[in-house]
Amino acid sequence: MKGKVTLMCIRIGIYGYGNLGRGIENALRQNPDMTLAAVFTRRNPSDLTIGTADVPVCHVSEVSKYKDKIDVMILCGGSATDLPEQTPALAKDFCVVDSFDTHAKIPSHFAKVDAAATASGKVAMISVGWDPGMFSLNRLYAGAILPEGKDYTFWGKGVSQGHSDAIRRIEGVIDAKQYTIPVESALDAVRSGVCPELSTREKHLRECFVVAAEDADRERIEREIKEMPNYFADYDTTVHFISAEELKRDHSGIPHGGFVIRTGKTGKNKEHNHVIEYSLKLDSNPEFTASVIVAYARAVHRLHREGVRGCKTVFDVPPAYLSPKSREALMAELL
Repeated sequence: MKGKVTLMCIRIGIYGYGNLGRGIENALRQNPDMTLAAVFTRRNPSDLTIGTADVPVCHVSEVSKYKDKIDVMILCGGSATDLPEQTPALAKDFCVVDSFDTHAKIPSHFAKVDAAATASGKVAMISVGWDPGMFSLNRLYAGAILPEGKDYTFWGKGVSQGHSDAIRRIEGVIDAKQYTIPVESALDAVRSGVCPELSTREKHLRECFVVAAEDADRERIEREIKEMPNYFADYDTTVHFISAEELKRDHSGIPHGGFVIRTGKTGKNKEHNHVIEYSLKLDSNPEFTASVIVAYARAVHRLHREGVRGCKTVFDVPPAYLSPKSREALMAELL
């Protein structure tokens, strides 16, 4: 019983192939109950080299030909622009998993995907990753256990790819990396259990490393960064101008992580304080996100085999459905 794995040979498709797609491919090698069936790209398929031998690489226009050859399609498009269109479109033919991460727009994305997946008889899992995803689950668990309390989420230290892209769009910027950094004094205050009220500026710092063109106005670039609404205007932001060589040497990775903390009180007179903390420290944001997505692809396949239909989130999945091990093995080893 111990260590028993239920091998189902789930056929996985990857739609889009960047950092996340490579992470999915690597994660599949560590899951013996899954196999990579096909990769779909917007580029010329002959220009794309993947690491798994004998797997077809196809243009996205050919995806419908694989309806009966793929059990779960994992979407690796850009969350803000691609996924709102791709996920409902592909849910008409496939069970799908996406990593849509614009928190405020998740309800509307869910409604659109649910309509498509319900009509087609498929299961679609949206917003899978670590936030939203694993952090979301921990906020739910902690809030249910300590209803008299307060949630705090801190991100970093890590590279924010969206913020880095925003800097790169500024005129005169050649390349850039932006780090989100929790304010240590704010973390300490939360961990003390005093339930502080913290503003956006008090919780995080932003540090930017920018490669500018030789003739670029650096003062203007720095001002545009610090005044950029929805990205930097509400934070204490530091801008460093460095060379392309320094950026490649010192900032080529994509680390990230963070903390979900809930502080709460129990007792007749609320005399007892409690702190629940979940933390991540990731060498590679896309590799870890891919590992989460692959586990949920397994859950999607199981739900579909049971007759479940429509759009789901991480809140709807029994934890045991994420593991390749049998229920008996999980109880013996982990419970």
